[in-house]
Parts: sequence; C-alpha cells; structure tokens
Amino acid sequence: MNDELIELEEEEYTSNLTAPVFKRILGLMKPHMNWVVGFFITIALTSCGDAYFTYLNKGIVDTGISLGNSAAVMHIAMIYGSLILCQAVTVFSFVYLAGVLGERIQYDLRKMMFNHLQELSLSYYSQNAVGRLIARVTSDSGRVADLMTWGVVDTTWAFMNITTSLIFMAIINWKLALIVSVIIPIMMVIAIQFRKRILVEFRNSRRANSKITGAYNENIQGVRVVKALQREDENLKEFQVLTDTMYRASYRAAWLSALFLPTVQIIAAVALGVIVWYSGDQIMVGAMTIGGINAFVSYLTFMMWPVQDLARVYAEMQHSIASAERIFKLIDTPPEVHDRPDAVPAKTILGEIEFDHVDFYYENRNPVLTDFTLKVNPGETIALVGPTGGGKSTIVNLLCRFYEPNSGVIRINGRDYTEYTMESIHSRIGIVLQTPHLFSGTVRENIRYGRLDASDEEVEAAAKIAGAHDFIVTLERSYEQNVGEGGNLLSVGQKQLISLARAVLAKPELFIMDEATSSVDTLTEALIQRGMEALMKGRTSFVVAHRLSTIRRADRIIVIEGGKIAEQGTHAELLCLRGHYYRLYTQQFRHELEVQYGVVDEQTSGVLETSEVSDEPAAD
Repeated sequence: MNDELIELEEEEYTSNLTAPVFKRILGLMKPHMNWVVGFFITIALTSCGDAYFTYLNKGIVDTGISLGNSAAVMHIAMIYGSLILCQAVTVFSFVYLAGVLGERIQYDLRKMMFNHLQELSLSYYSQNAVGRLIARVTSDSGRVADLMTWGVVDTTWAFMNITTSLIFMAIINWKLALIVSVIIPIMMVIAIQFRKRILVEFRNSRRANSKITGAYNENIQGVRVVKALQREDENLKEFQVLTDTMYRASYRAAWLSALFLPTVQIIAAVALGVIVWYSGDQIMVGAMTIGGINAFVSYLTFMMWPVQDLARVYAEMQHSIASAERIFKLIDTPPEVHDRPDAVPAKTILGEIEFDHVDFYYENRNPVLTDFTLKVNPGETIALVGPTGGGKSTIVNLLCRFYEPNSGVIRINGRDYTEYTMESIHSRIGIVLQTPHLFSGTVRENIRYGRLDASDEEVEAAAKIAGAHDFIVTLERSYEQNVGEGGNLLSVGQKQLISLARAVLAKPELFIMDEATSSVDTLTEALIQRGMEALMKGRTSFVVAHRLSTIRRADRIIVIEGGKIAEQGTHAELLCLRGHYYRLYTQQFRHELEVQYGVVDEQTSGVLETSEVSDEPAAD
C-alpha cells in the first residue's frame, strides 16, 4: 500500500455520523428483528439485576448488621441466590444473541459486497486497489458488525446501568440522586473529549505505522538495489524520521490515556465527598441509613465504568461509521457495463463480427481506439500485432464486452451486441491471458472450472488437445495435484497449458489468446501453438501476440498503431508490402538470431539485407 493510499484511507476515518448512514446501518438489523428484540430484553434484564444487587446489599447492611435481624438477612440471601441464577441465564442469552447477530450481519454484508463485486465492470478494478476491496469485505464489514452488536451491547448496558442506578438512588434519597445526575453528564463530556484526543493520536500513530510497514517491505524486497547503490545510511535516515513520528504520536496517546482515568476518578471522588458530607447530616436527622450511604457509594463507583464505556464506544463509532460509508459506497457503485432492459440471450456468437467506427478511451480520456472499423468472417483467425499501447488488448476487451465503446457500434450476427445479455456472450467466449490465473485446488478442478458438468474423461481429453496431459501425468498426484494459491506450485508454462485446456473444455464459439506465449520458453510455445490450432478449428479466433512466429498461419494479420489499422493481410502479403509488419518481423528475426548465436554473422546479415530489398517475402 503506497503512502497516497494510506493517507486516503486515514482521511476516510474522519467521517461523522449522519442520519442517512445511521438509518442504513440500523436497516441491517431489520432481517433479524427477532434476535434484536431478544438481545435488548436480555440486556435490560441483566442491567436491572446488576442495580438490584446493590439495593439488596443495602438491605443486608440495614436489617442484618444494624438491626441484627437474621431472618431478614436469610430472606435477602435467598433472593440474592435466585437473582444470581437469573443473571447467569440473561448474561449467557445476550452474549449468545449478540454473537449470532454480529455474525449474521457480517455474513449479509460480505454476501452483498461479494455479489456486487462480481457484477462490477473491469474499469472499477482498474481504479481501485485490490487491498482496498479486500479491506471492505473483511475488516470494514467486521467493524460494522461489531458496532451493531458489541457496540450496541456496551451502549445499552451503559445507559441502562446509569438509568437503573439513578432510579434506585432516587428511591433511597432523591436529593442526592439529583446531585449525581448533574455530575454524570460532566463526566461523560470530559471522557468523550479525552477519547477524541486519544483517537487522533492513535490515528497518527497508525498512519506512521503503515508507512513504516511500507518502508520495511520496500527495503526488504529491494535489498539488492539498496546494497548495490549503497543506500543504507540514507534509508536509515528516512526510516528514523518515520519512527520518530510514530514515537511522538504513540507517546501523546499513552500520556492522554494515562491521564484519562485519574481525571474521571477525581471527578468521582469529588462527587463521593459531596455524598459523604451530605449523608452525614442526613444520618443525624434519620433521613438516611448506613446501608443507604453504602449503596450510593457503590452506585456512583459502578457508574464510572459505563461512562468510560460510552466514551470508548463513541470513539470506536467513528471507525465503524467510516467503514459503513465505504461499504455503502461500494454497494451503491453501479456497473458501467450492464444489460439493457430489453436485452435477449444470444443463440450463438459464431457469426460475422463487426467493429463499426468505434472510438474508445479510458478514464483519462486519451483516445485508445479512433474510428476503428473491422469486419471478421465466421471461423476466421485474426492476429493483432503492433507496438505496446496501440490498442490490441483493448479490441479484445471490447469484443468480450468487458468495456463498451464510447461511440460507434460492435455487431455480432448483424445486431448491436448490447442487445444481447452479457451472460450469453461471456459464456461463449474462451480466453487465455498473458498471465494465466489458476485457482486454489487441483489440476482437474482448474481445467473443469469453466464447465462443471464435464466428466473426467472430457477433462483429460481437453488436456491432451492443449498439450498439457504429458506434464500433468508426471506430477506426483497427476490430475489430483494441488496447484497452490494462484497456481504458484507450477511454472508459468504449465499454468498456461492448463489455462488452454480449460478453454478447450469450455468449447467456446469465440476464442481469444492475449499474449499467451510471451512469457514461456520455445518448447512450451510449440505445445501451446499446437493446442491453439486444434482449438481454433471451426471457430472465430483473435490472437494478440508480440512473438510474430505464433501468428504466421492466421487468416488475417492486422497491424494496430495509434488505435487504428495500419496494415492488414496474410503473413506473406504483409511481408511483400515491406511496411510496418515487415519491419517488425525482420527486427524480431534478427533479435532472435542475436539471442541464439550472440551476434548475427555476415551470411545471416546478408540474407536479411537481401530480404529487405527483394520482391520475394522473407523465409516463412
């Protein structure tokens, strides 16, 4: 995570509670109202029981100790014991209900976000870091669920304890209860202000810690560069600045935390002194008992913790509200590419494909394709070549409807392809990418990923067509071998062959290869080439390639430069033109010879020079 992203994440934590956000958060509880009602009832009963315990202690002191009434003490003790059993049941109930409610809310949030992420267009993922999206689904959903359960538990418990304590205080002596009711708000305001200051410093400390983590990561991963350029001392100075910033923020947070509790205790002690002073006069005139004074002191001490809990929950609420806003922002983001209301399923896409004066640009509005026009016949193999950034991958992304043209039309079978449902288009396309992606699981599961009803025999037949079977059977567990996360237990070439087998098994009507051979060795390229040729038979295919050796047999090669078609024709025709493709091909041929032999000898140079001036095409 870079510094800019860290700063942005921290800024989002400053959100305040607003009515629309709070209403949506409460709406998360609506599907689980039975659990919510039981949750509040058990908390209320627990709080009332806590307050009544103290009132029973007053009775024990006044009747048992002061008057020596053992029968009354025994009666109170029986009530006390019964109340403890009831408390055990209510405490278990609200903890259980809170836990279940929290998990259900978190499950609902994660399900909503996961489903929505599946619907969002590729443009959303290009604008949002993966780490951010994972944080929404994991930590942000957890914070909101905690707010709606344990945050509500602590808040309800605190308010109920303060309220019931004041009620029992008023029963004992309403004048003293009035004094305490004035002091409690003062304690709460001070506690909240302390928590807000502490939260600011913790936020600064967390921001600095994130930067320190990033510095650790960069220096560990780039240790060779650091040592080669002798950057150790300079990096240490930069790291010292980061650690000093974190130390100062952590120190201030620790100092305020240490000061917080004594401040609240001093206020409570003042209130306690007033109670003791006033109670002494009341005892003298018989208006209060020793048990009453003891109960007041207990209630006041007991109320200190709810006050601190409310301050803590208030501080944590800032995090949760910010998390809720980020979650709702994700859920409310509409997919840029979506089905039209009148869209119908495509019966087939194995027909003519036409790009009709298509313009396209990404977010920066720099044109990628300009007035792009192309017609592709059914079953034709089209190769797209040209410099990086020319628009080759954009063409296939538009064709797959991962994006849509900003202007112009793409037609399939003579109809605007936006008239078809996205599912009916995507389900008929097979893609093999430059960087193959496998999912955690076995080789067999990854090949079967695009067609779950395929039999084991069909899976193995697809692997044989793709050229993957021979290496798969050499694995320790053959088709049942686990590929690891992202396929990290296999080589790039092996992953590419499995991706090709997956495409073969899906039996697509439109096949796309996007730089699929650029990262593999010559032997693997030959295997992929054979698998491609088998898969291309009888279906329309688009092949994006930098290695021109992989596309010489294409029906048509199209050279893309600056978002437009610079040249098109067969391999032989384009070489005869001696244009863009000719230069690309001869330069790549010379480079391959230099890599293979270290230098191009005079004889080879002569052949290249002759081919450059001859009317005949270069050797195929």
